[in-house]
Amino acid sequence: MNTEKFEIVAKTFQGLEDVLAEEIRQLGGENVETGRRMVSFTGDKTLLYKTNLACRTALRILKPIYKFEASNPDEVYDKMKAFPWETLLSTETTFSIDSVTYSDSFKHSKFVTYRAKDAIADYFVEKTGKRPSVRLNGAEMVLNLHISHMSCTLSLDSSGESLHKRGYRVGQTEAPINEVLAAGMILKTGWHGEKDLIDPMCGSGTILIEAALIATNTYPGIFRKNFAFERWKDFDEELFESLYNDDSHEREFTHRIYGSDISPRAIDIATQNIKSAGVSKYIDLKIMPFQRYETAPSPEGILITNPPYGERISSSDLLGLYESIGNRLKHVFKGYDAWIISYHKECFDRIGLKPSVKIDLMNGALECEYRKYEIFDGRYKEFKGEGHNLDKRHGSFRSATRNQSPYHRRNSYGGRRGERPERGERPEGSAFRPSGRPQGKPFNPRDRFKPDGEKPHRLHGDEAFNKFVTFKRPSIKPNDEVANPHKEENDNQDKP
Repeated sequence: MNTEKFEIVAKTFQGLEDVLAEEIRQLGGENVETGRRMVSFTGDKTLLYKTNLACRTALRILKPIYKFEASNPDEVYDKMKAFPWETLLSTETTFSIDSVTYSDSFKHSKFVTYRAKDAIADYFVEKTGKRPSVRLNGAEMVLNLHISHMSCTLSLDSSGESLHKRGYRVGQTEAPINEVLAAGMILKTGWHGEKDLIDPMCGSGTILIEAALIATNTYPGIFRKNFAFERWKDFDEELFESLYNDDSHEREFTHRIYGSDISPRAIDIATQNIKSAGVSKYIDLKIMPFQRYETAPSPEGILITNPPYGERISSSDLLGLYESIGNRLKHVFKGYDAWIISYHKECFDRIGLKPSVKIDLMNGALECEYRKYEIFDGRYKEFKGEGHNLDKRHGSFRSATRNQSPYHRRNSYGGRRGERPERGERPEGSAFRPSGRPQGKPFNPRDRFKPDGEKPHRLHGDEAFNKFVTFKRPSIKPNDEVANPHKEENDNQDKP
């Protein structure tokens, strides 16, 4: 077996770097370092394959192969043409290039991509009289060119399609939350299945499914039909098959996951996705607006949800929705930790509860906050007087060995050890469990929240709606609703 170690880079969303770094450490990555939207580490071919299969918060896994300096696209062309391309490609190989630039000298990443592509084509034309073909989708060799100032790194993309495309989704509401973000939100809370979990505005069920995969320790990559590294010249099929069929990481989940939504259509889509992921036995669904909750589904648990931010909801509902969220949390979900991601401070203000943790996360192009609310009986002074305090920990992981529920391994794939199911089908069981517990980092108020460091003026009524809310037509029809005017499909990732 080839155990040669090399540099590997995992890409992720801003705000999830610490979670991804801990995942990689748990998989055996060495020299782990975090950067902006990325984590670098060293490992061998086994780890390269395994991070593609197991990492929940990685968007793609790259293998750097060539580093050089360049100050303009023509220099990129010259340096790219100097690389011995026959070691990776032939004239019969299809390839694609994705370029990312952070430099005043490279303002147009597409032009850089064209010059890099020309360099590869001209290299083969001069040597053989033929050129390999470029294919935007499904190329045999996927390349990534990253330029920061004058520093250029050419990498092989071992993932191909973004790893957020798990393969279990068969339907979706409008703009569902990204699977990688959903998994990162769950891991940020430190939850790994030790108690019940609820998403009362579940939309197409992404948070519910990712929670079930975490709780049962199921590798998210087992649903995918292929990875780009399977088309590499040095692909070790036997090694990959052994990793794919390994069930030693599995565990039993003994609690429940609950989901609800106001839209029958959203619940129908969630049901299909949950069935496709093979986690139906762990999840209970029902059609119900959050405002109608009178009792929590269990005495204690954790609540994680992604409410609407105001992109696709009528002006009479948005702030009232957040006010009702705070009301239901305080009166129904006592004893719970509630985690909510949203965009507008005005919306958070309407919740009316004191957050114990605030974490900056990117939801698409939106700079959002992810807030934790510890729900307790009575007033905070009384709560504190009893010797309690709100969770003020930020920034690092706490060992997950404390207060863990006992888990028992179970065979997956129907007990057929060594038999690999059809790619894209969900075997029962499996996954990866980071041992750390992520916590929020200290919150740095942005100008959008507190201009010039001063407390912002509280807006109300039409003034607040005009400032904070953009409106579009509801994305679901009136006959999809139960008796409630709220028309948002709550799993949506709002776009500006």
